[in-house]
Amino acid sequence: MDQRVLGRTGQMVSVVGLGTWQLGADWGEVGDDDARAVLESSLEAGVTFYDTADVYGDGRSEQALGRFLADHPGSAITVATKMGRRVDQVPENYVLPNFREWTDRSRRNLGVERLDLVQLHCPPTAVYSSDEVFDALDTLVAEHAIAAYGVSVETVDEAFTAIARPGVATVQIILNAFRHKPLEKVLPAASEAGVGIIARVPLASGLLSGRYTKDTTFAENDHRTFNRSGEAFDVGETFSGVPFETGVEAAARFTELVGSALQQDLTPAQAALAWVWQRAGVSTVIPGARNPEQARLNAAAGAAEVLGPLFVSGVRELYEELVRDHVHDKW
Repeated sequence: MDQRVLGRTGQMVSVVGLGTWQLGADWGEVGDDDARAVLESSLEAGVTFYDTADVYGDGRSEQALGRFLADHPGSAITVATKMGRRVDQVPENYVLPNFREWTDRSRRNLGVERLDLVQLHCPPTAVYSSDEVFDALDTLVAEHAIAAYGVSVETVDEAFTAIARPGVATVQIILNAFRHKPLEKVLPAASEAGVGIIARVPLASGLLSGRYTKDTTFAENDHRTFNRSGEAFDVGETFSGVPFETGVEAAARFTELVGSALQQDLTPAQAALAWVWQRAGVSTVIPGARNPEQARLNAAAGAAEVLGPLFVSGVRELYEELVRDHVHDKW
């Protein structure tokens, strides 16, 4: 698998990583054995970047990663976690004492002395403009509690504000065949500043796998059931903000495009992942996986040949025709 430098962290990471939200909560039930099998299969397939958060299963995802790390010393694994979503979402909660408490908890969960990368987890917009917040993060670096810090954002404007901060190593943002806005200015600005881009929700919550129909249902405890209108968190995190029926239609078109415009043998999900990591400025893309086979197939997308101009232009046309009006001006 290709490797790239992860922005200002200086770490080399696989272009396809693993998002571990699924291993903690909000995607139906994933047992401990299944979670471990996903982690093991990903590592065997060349994945060296793992993204988690303290809120995923209230620490369950971090703890699973901690046990995994303990069994694989010296494996050149980079783990990024996130903090801030376990409290009321007001800027006043983003202060050094809380940061220390949250990072100490994550260090215990992960079983490490120093966290590789800590990201503010889609905080209130005002947080990105607070000098005190970033001074506090610099303090954690100076105290060797964290090696580097970044942000996870909802909007391109938040990304621009973060990129201007000299200490920000990475920006995590939704980017996929149904979310193109970051391509216009965010990725070029991040590249110029040396900031890494971590692309999340690359399959639009599974839509781009091409496996769903308009009649597909999801478990009650799956965010694709309970957050379709943004009841629990930003609606853009679920199906990338695309209405489900529209997303199913667009995904069917995407699947047709994979069959007609690609010479290489890729599944729709693999083509979607390759499209993301091959955009200039992307450091790594973090699909989730619920079982080892998904993990292996996702990782294999990191070795895909360069997608041709016919496919890339087809993705753009699909976006403009079916998706843009639903998402482009919202995030």
